[in-house]
Amino acid sequence: MAENTLLVISAHAGDFVWRAGGAIAAATQRGERAVVACLSYGERGESASQWLQGKSLDEIKQIRRDEATAAAAALGAEIEFLDLGDYPLRESPEAVAKLVDVYRRVQPTVVLTHTLADPYNGDHPAAARMALEARVLAQAIGVANSDGTFPAKDDIIGAPPVFFFEPHQPEQCEFKPDVLLDITEAFPLKRKAMECLPAQKHMWSYYTDLAVRRGVQVKRNAGPNLGLPHETMGEAYVRYFPQVTSVLE
Repeated sequence: MAENTLLVISAHAGDFVWRAGGAIAAATQRGERAVVACLSYGERGESASQWLQGKSLDEIKQIRRDEATAAAAALGAEIEFLDLGDYPLRESPEAVAKLVDVYRRVQPTVVLTHTLADPYNGDHPAAARMALEARVLAQAIGVANSDGTFPAKDDIIGAPPVFFFEPHQPEQCEFKPDVLLDITEAFPLKRKAMECLPAQKHMWSYYTDLAVRRGVQVKRNAGPNLGLPHETMGEAYVRYFPQVTSVLE
């Protein structure tokens, strides 16, 4: 059986931590591989404190790269940066081709990315659309790699399930979770990763509180006999494609 590999496609340098840090840490704690593809550094739209200090664009990119690298390490994940720019993150054939390369190289068994609706930040749905398009193209042997070469048979991916992680304003993004993930054991690593991102320190308490609220829903929907602890922590997701199974459970 192929190694379980989680691929997280993140629009900006901090998104994967706030929204999916628990899922990433839980996967690596199980001994699975986790890879983050960071489409931008969030250098223009999510680095206000650095701009106010008079930092240059290149300096800000390096700061955000260092923070995201440290956060990924805290979660036990690999990370790569495509440096596509933000505010706006532009969709393009070239960007999608780079993501096709990522899919074929990583061979994910599960994919996490943004929702397709977010009226507050167009970069997020742009990332989701490119993630979905690249997933389809990476399955086709007749679609070339970004360098113009054609993939070998073993480079073609299957059909990994895609889960949308929770946006910052869920109600306005039409986000209605149908998957609740217990991240209780993984949460200390998520918190450690959040603390690697001082440029957005105001998010630390928000996403800690959100994990508590989603943990309540985890317990509520798990039934009374599982013995889940009072301090259960959770993350919420929406599954995009149907689940394929031979057993309903």
